[in-house]
Amino acid sequence: MAEPLKAMYNEDFLRQFCKKIYVVYSDFDIEGFIGSLLDNTWDGLALKARMRKITESLGRFLPAKYEEVLGILYAIDEECIGFPYLFFPDFVAVYGQAEEHWELSMEALERFTIKSSSEFAVRPFIMRNPEKMMRQMVKWAQHPNEHVRRLASEGCRPRLPWGEALSVFKRDPSPVLQILELLKTDPSLYVRKSVANNLNDIAKDHPSVVLEIACLWKGVHSYTDWILRQGCRTLIRKADPEALALFGYAQMESGASLTTSASLLVEPQALMIGESSELRYQLCIREGEAIHVRIEYGIDFVKAGGRLSRKLFLLSDKTVPGGAELSATRRHHWADLTTRRHYPGEHKIVLLINGQEIADAMLKLSANSKGNNI
Repeated sequence: MAEPLKAMYNEDFLRQFCKKIYVVYSDFDIEGFIGSLLDNTWDGLALKARMRKITESLGRFLPAKYEEVLGILYAIDEECIGFPYLFFPDFVAVYGQAEEHWELSMEALERFTIKSSSEFAVRPFIMRNPEKMMRQMVKWAQHPNEHVRRLASEGCRPRLPWGEALSVFKRDPSPVLQILELLKTDPSLYVRKSVANNLNDIAKDHPSVVLEIACLWKGVHSYTDWILRQGCRTLIRKADPEALALFGYAQMESGASLTTSASLLVEPQALMIGESSELRYQLCIREGEAIHVRIEYGIDFVKAGGRLSRKLFLLSDKTVPGGAELSATRRHHWADLTTRRHYPGEHKIVLLINGQEIADAMLKLSANSKGNNI
C-alpha cells in the first residue's frame, strides 16, 4: 500500500528544512522546533493539520516581527519548491492578516505561489474582506507569470478541494466571473485548467449562469472552447439538455431512442467486496446521420443504511455513423477506495447514452468470508 501523503512531513524532511533556516538565522532552535512537532499527537494528524502545526511552530521559533520572518523565508524559498512547502503561504494566512501587513502579505503570496501554491492561503483573506481581495485577484489575473494568473482563478474557486468553501461566491459568483473573463483565452494550459474547474464549481450551484456564459463564450477562441467543455462536464454528466445540445450531443426526438437495441451483461452476477466483475455491452445506433454520443455505465451503490447513490463511469465519447454497432468490455473493481466504501446488497448497473438509460443488469455484492472488506 502506498504511503499516505502526510508521510512526506517526516523527521528527515524537517531536519533538512531546519538546516536551511539555520544557515540564514543562526538563533533557530532546531531541536526545540522538531520536538514541538514530533510529539504524541503527530502520528494522528492528517496532512493539512501537520502543515498547520509546522506553520504555528515557525511562529513560535522564528522572530516575533512578521517582516523579519518573511525576510528569512525569502532567503531560502529558492530552495523550497513544490507541494511540501505549502506552509510558506500558510504562514502568511496565519500571521499576515493584520491590515498593516496587507501589502507585505500580498507580495509574499504572489512570490510563494510561483514555487509552491498560495491557493489555500488566499481564502482566509477573501473571507475577511472579499471586495478588497478580489481587486487583488484582478491584478494577479493580468500578471505575466502563469502561476500567479492561476492563483487568481484557483484561489477563488467556490468549492476548491481541500480548501474552505467560499460561501459568499457559492451564493453569488459574479466577482469570480470577472476573474474568469480575464483568463478565458489564457495561453497557459495550467491556467485554463483552473478556469475550467472554477466554472465547473459554479455550475454545481448556478447551472443556468454557466450555460449562459458558455453560449456567450463559445467560438471566441479554441482555448475558450476547451475551457467551456471542461467547465460544463458536470452538467454534461447530469445530461442537462441545454448542455448536451450546446456541445453537439444527439438528443432523443419526439421520444425516439438513439438506439435500436442495447444490452448489458455483468459477470459474475454475485461476488464479494474486493473482487472484480466484467461488464459487456452491445448497442446499435439508430439509422440516419452521424451523431455524437456519450456512453457511460452507472452503478447505484448501496450505502450505509441501505440508501442508494449513483456514480457514473465514462465508456466512450465520440461521433459515430448512423446504424453503427458498438460493443466493448470493461472490468470494474469492487475494492474499497479512500473515496468510496462498498456495502453488501443488490447493486443496479445501468448503461446510458447521452444520459438516457438503455439497458440494465443486477449484481449482488457480499462481504468476504471474514465479514470484512478485502
